[in-house]
Amino acid sequence: MAMIIDVVIVIPARFASSRFPGKPLAKIGPYTMLEHTCQTALGAAKGLGDVAVIVATEDQRIFEHAQGISGVIPVMTSDSCPTGSDRVLAAIDALQIQPKVVINLQGDAPFTPSHFIAQIAQVLLDYPEYSAATPAVQLTWEELDNFRKSKKTTPFSGTTVVIDSQQKALWFSKNILPAIRGEEKLRLKESYSPVYQHIGLYGFQLQALRKFVALPESCYEKLEGLEQLRLLENGFSIRVEKVSYGKHGPIPGVDTPQDLKRAEALWMKMQ
Repeated sequence: MAMIIDVVIVIPARFASSRFPGKPLAKIGPYTMLEHTCQTALGAAKGLGDVAVIVATEDQRIFEHAQGISGVIPVMTSDSCPTGSDRVLAAIDALQIQPKVVINLQGDAPFTPSHFIAQIAQVLLDYPEYSAATPAVQLTWEELDNFRKSKKTTPFSGTTVVIDSQQKALWFSKNILPAIRGEEKLRLKESYSPVYQHIGLYGFQLQALRKFVALPESCYEKLEGLEQLRLLENGFSIRVEKVSYGKHGPIPGVDTPQDLKRAEALWMKMQ
């Protein structure tokens, strides 16, 4: 019989990344990217009641590394899992647990604030009518300028989301959405741009996750390389929680070696 718990935070940590092989073991300062991400998860778990933190990997090197991180449960999963969400569900089933809420914390987002995770988990516990939840941060004009600049060299790093008046996601894209007509006038009126940068963190109701991974890859998911588009294309509701990084500003995920250099520079500033 499956053990019922409130929340699991699963970190899919795949060695065989096409753009950055061995990424979870890459160092940022004295710690690996996976160690940074695990500490973020463990920090969130403190305020969420009955929580397990899991590292799901297909690689023995990552599995052994995770065994040395206190408070974390490493799980070996198949190297044929097509997405991170499939790997998350495979880890849950391997451990025979039945959480109310599942958090997919991507291993390449090492500086996601812990309170983002707690906020996403709590909204799904409080509002089970949502299939999924994810955070986004509204960019200042300066942050938008920097985002546009980074897109010139790494166009598939960083995702934006468009949100309706009820904080439900309308669309996600690797392009910067929305297009902004009359931007010069808006800059004089508002401190913040109308652009929301998506944070690579997802929460699911367990049954919604099971339904999601059983669906075939969708058209726009394939084109954009964003699995959350499969949810929208199939009518799932995604709650977008508006969050703030505070004084450090947005901290992008690490998709490429170039992103790792930016992450190292940001980590130094945070010390």
